[in-house]
Amino acid sequence: MLGRRKTSQEPVVETAPRAAAAVDGSQPQGKGRPTPRRSEVEAARRRPLVVTDRKAAAKASRERLRAERTKTRTAMETGDERYLPPRDKGPQKRYVRDLVDARRNVGEYLLFAALVLVVLTFVLPPTLGLYVTLGLWFFVLAVVVDSFLLNRYLTKRLAARFGDDVPPGTARYGVFRALQIRRSRLPRPMVAHGQKIG
Repeated sequence: MLGRRKTSQEPVVETAPRAAAAVDGSQPQGKGRPTPRRSEVEAARRRPLVVTDRKAAAKASRERLRAERTKTRTAMETGDERYLPPRDKGPQKRYVRDLVDARRNVGEYLLFAALVLVVLTFVLPPTLGLYVTLGLWFFVLAVVVDSFLLNRYLTKRLAARFGDDVPPGTARYGVFRALQIRRSRLPRPMVAHGQKIG
């Protein structure tokens, strides 16, 4: 019949060399345990996609994020390259930061100048308000010119030091840093004003 296997009634006789090896003990008898089923192996490897204890998972995630933020904040204070965010990593970015921090930039005084000029508009009579506005625009123009010159300066220094191994936007990174107040810059400045940078 189709689909049915005939079973033989003859006993299985082990061949002589195999039987001799089994008696001798030179060959292992077997692995000593049954082969596990596929379903059992897959069930042992299976992990839940959704964690059953959500509170514990959320707490562990918060702790991990807090530790990462602490490392990043410490790196921002000390300049440790290992834990800096990707935006600030690399020797080129470190070099640009040092060049910008050693230079007196017009942009770092823009906020103070704007604050003083706004106060003057309230203190001075309206006839002088026009001169205050012109003074503010003059300062903004000075910041634009200084940023343009700084961009050229950084591009030349980067090319002289690193050649073609400069990520795009590195000079622009320095220009944006120059527009920030020195005390609020992150990573913190590691050089003094006027310090020579090689």
